[in-house]
Amino acid sequence: MRTPAGRRAARMAVLTLGAVAFLFPFYYMVLGSLQAEPSSDPSGLLPDLTQLTLGNYTAIDSRVPLLRALANSGVFTGGVLLGTVVFGLMAGYALAQLRFRGRGAVFATLLLVQLVPFQLLMIPLYVLIVRGYGLADTYLGMILPFAINSTAVFVFRQFFLQLPRELFEAARIDGAGELTVMLRIAVPLCKPALLTSVLLTFIGPWNEFLWPFLVTKDPDMQPLAVALANYITTVAARAANP
Repeated sequence: MRTPAGRRAARMAVLTLGAVAFLFPFYYMVLGSLQAEPSSDPSGLLPDLTQLTLGNYTAIDSRVPLLRALANSGVFTGGVLLGTVVFGLMAGYALAQLRFRGRGAVFATLLLVQLVPFQLLMIPLYVLIVRGYGLADTYLGMILPFAINSTAVFVFRQFFLQLPRELFEAARIDGAGELTVMLRIAVPLCKPALLTSVLLTFIGPWNEFLWPFLVTKDPDMQPLAVALANYITTVAARAANP
């Protein structure tokens, strides 16, 4: 019979192999980006360190403001995450713990909204935000359409429904208002839902291309996805290692 230490070692070995398999594409991608020219031996896993260079990144930075684009992506993604967490938390708490007329209809509408593709809303959003509010080439113009995430609202609502109602009722009996109940009781308990919402939301704005491309014409305001797309379409074909 295998000992607990043997089972633990076998489990760690399997997890380590899984981690290596998961990280290998990222390793290969970084390795390729540090080569002066595309490698003639794609199976080589141990590169010659003397042949690696940062020249590719320097070349990109000379054509597009790479660090500025990274900062823009960080602000864009951070603003979306902040809006997702704040509005998702409040809406999820209200739909789960408050009793008001039409709560079921609001939740059903929330689920239906997830079926509407963003591309269908893009033209009216562009008219509203760019022409109506004058938010072209601004962080707020990029963030607003993504500030409320219906998936995050759903995650928070389902999490709060699993919490005992007695916790909230006891706080209300002690005289706490709804805002206090939410901040003092709901928020400290919702860390799993908070982490899930952040992970589900992060990849969307970080990779978003079409909406920032529409609302930003100033290169200094474009996030990384737009800046790299401009680089690829203009000068990447002439690079030694595109």
